[in-house]
Amino acid sequence: MASWIADTRKRLYRNIKYRLTRPSPPAAPARFTRPVVIVGSAPVSHKPAGWGPDFSVITINGSQSVIKAWGMAAPDITFLQFNQIEGTNTNAVEVRRVLSGQRTGALYVFLWRKDDRPRLEKGLSAFDYKYDSLQIVDRYERMALMDRVAGVQSLELETESKCSNGMNAVLFALHNGAPAVILTGINPNSAGHAYNQAGLVRAHVQMDKSIVAKLLAEKRPLYTADPAVSEEMGIPLWTGAA
Repeated sequence: MASWIADTRKRLYRNIKYRLTRPSPPAAPARFTRPVVIVGSAPVSHKPAGWGPDFSVITINGSQSVIKAWGMAAPDITFLQFNQIEGTNTNAVEVRRVLSGQRTGALYVFLWRKDDRPRLEKGLSAFDYKYDSLQIVDRYERMALMDRVAGVQSLELETESKCSNGMNAVLFALHNGAPAVILTGINPNSAGHAYNQAGLVRAHVQMDKSIVAKLLAEKRPLYTADPAVSEEMGIPLWTGAA
């Protein structure tokens, strides 16, 4: 009973706060005018056709290690989950390891407390991760991203009601004008990460699949560079032109 009451209060609080504050989805440093490549950390990824300066690049957590192998030192944008900064679980430790001494353009950290930015900056400095700009994205801005772009309202009460940072990056790119969004290393059906051998299971699988299906049904310009993902999920394969 106590758990049900607590969940009901949390649901009411988030619903009321979201409706009263009317948050805006996070904005990119500038509107996208080039195709956006979103690089995840699934064990298998492929360099998109035409890979080079004609793309804007967003990396997710530790997937910057993928583009480094492709000859790109720093992405335009990186999405980091808050627990990667100080977390002690395997994934957080590995993310800090591969990002140590690296840099990015715009860094977006999800769900860090906005009133504790100095601690965030100190945490990033601890593993020498540099950036041109830093933005904290709170829960309600993330909810707005899914709501405004995909038309899906979620109060994020359970893991299954949230999408992954990779899918948040898709919504972010579309919201900020991307003429095409190309996924690589993003496969909800896979386990493990490209930058370690831990074989960690992915969360948010069903919500990610639902969002992909909805975007495809709406004819959004979503593509993948990974043939297996194209076959499994029905996402058009990127061949070099939208």
